[in-house]
Amino acid sequence: MIRLIPALLAFLLLLAPARAELLDATPRTAVMSAFAPELVTLLASTKDKKVISVHGVDFTLGTLAGRPVVLVLSGVSMVNAAMTTQMLLDRFKVDALLFSGIAGGLDPHLHIGDVAVPRRWGQYLESHFVREGADGTLKPVPWASLPYPAYGVIQPSNAYVRVPGKAEPIRKFWFEADAGLMALAEKAVAGVKLDKCAANKTCLETSPKIVMGGDGVSGPAFMDNAGWRAYLNGTIGAKVVDMESAAVALVAEQNGVPYIIFRSVSDLAGADPDENRIPTFMALASSNAAKLVTAMLAVMPITAPPAP
Repeated sequence: MIRLIPALLAFLLLLAPARAELLDATPRTAVMSAFAPELVTLLASTKDKKVISVHGVDFTLGTLAGRPVVLVLSGVSMVNAAMTTQMLLDRFKVDALLFSGIAGGLDPHLHIGDVAVPRRWGQYLESHFVREGADGTLKPVPWASLPYPAYGVIQPSNAYVRVPGKAEPIRKFWFEADAGLMALAEKAVAGVKLDKCAANKTCLETSPKIVMGGDGVSGPAFMDNAGWRAYLNGTIGAKVVDMESAAVALVAEQNGVPYIIFRSVSDLAGADPDENRIPTFMALASSNAAKLVTAMLAVMPITAPPAP
């Protein structure tokens, strides 16, 4: 029997899931975007590039604004964003995570080209489709954790979050950006000049501005609906909406990695006067977000490299 134990242990080790391999020992700041047009400016400015591919995801190592970075596309929507963020944090020594991209504007005071830097993010479609009673009233299940009133029958729910030392997950809606990064960003982006005109010479009606603070929401649906826009801003209080940021925020928090997200308004999420204007202003909005990320990287303290 004793002789069998080493063989049994070896067999169990073969069955055990492989630990993710650390692919680079240099502490780096992660820079993420959802899809290629959002990251093109930052990739072009990155020096000494080296690409490492994992399961079809390209991680680009290099130096941006004098800082060691790893750049990656999260992929569009919540599942891709969560998966890629965990892959990133498992395989690289990430000291902070910055997200650069576009968003739909929910706040009537925000205009296309403006860049929002929310203090926290929530998942508005982590939700219950609530049962209606015979009299039309909504009847949520007893275990529901619902922080906001419903829109129709769809009622946002608090997310389940696992916490060390607790047998059961806690429930929460908001995931906070790092306070230190927010304070640094407020100084770093002051004076950055944002683009007003797209490459095709189409110009915005107003000069873009930077809005620090407030709330952002994310969900796995492209949101281009005036009713939902009014609900997300008026009831939840969100300034911008996208399809990735809150998933990135949850994973960053679970891993203890500080994060901050820069989202430039590319459209008005259903309030555009004619049709959604992403095709016209996506490149301009992406560039404006990238300018702030670059300014932020230039002032962040560099983590000391590991001892040889």
